[in-house]
Amino acid sequence: MQNSYKRVDAHLSSLGYCSRSEAKKFLKMFQVCVNGVRIFDVDKKVYHDDVTIDDKVLDPESITLLMHKPSGVICSHDDIGVLIYSLLPERYTKRNPKIATIGRLDGDTTGAILLTDDGALNHRLTSPKSDVSKLYEVTLTEPLRGDEEEIFASGTLLLKGEKKPLLPANMKIITETLVHLEINEGKYHQVKRMFAALGNKVIALHRIRFGEYSIENLAVGEYKLLS
Repeated sequence: MQNSYKRVDAHLSSLGYCSRSEAKKFLKMFQVCVNGVRIFDVDKKVYHDDVTIDDKVLDPESITLLMHKPSGVICSHDDIGVLIYSLLPERYTKRNPKIATIGRLDGDTTGAILLTDDGALNHRLTSPKSDVSKLYEVTLTEPLRGDEEEIFASGTLLLKGEKKPLLPANMKIITETLVHLEINEGKYHQVKRMFAALGNKVIALHRIRFGEYSIENLAVGEYKLLS
């Protein structure tokens, strides 16, 4: 069943292909067709699935992406520096509603991050009630002291400034300074603060997986569209 039925200029604008004021020029420059028939009227109402541009189907009405975030890239729309949205096609950055990251990764943190223009999905996955698991590879400055795995799994660790202890987290030791840590919540700088609470410091943080989505086959800076 098709969802959108609206003016072609409004629809192309919402998908980021052009602004409404640019739509007339866009229809002249590109072969915009409805059910195979080229159109030039910006006020023509169309269904999303009936429209092609130069024989290519339109981008999805709603987009969710999985990206392998590089180091030094900032999860913000208006910060100073290299913004994560600069890694996307220009038209994605012009969509309305805007694409936004689902949660954030620090500038020096790499790995799996989701981006979406679905506000309800974003809210659901970032809500304190969300129990989406995140798997991190953590590099430490100091060797493990030996009780970290037990403390994290106990559900009793209370971070500075927090009123409730953290939920149980699972840690797997790779080497004495490298671990995999799976958490089911997303407090501010949580992984770094967890190790700081035990007298250690995180020097590199990489998110391997967000929920069911792994970046195993994505190169740094690459992204893929999720169904």
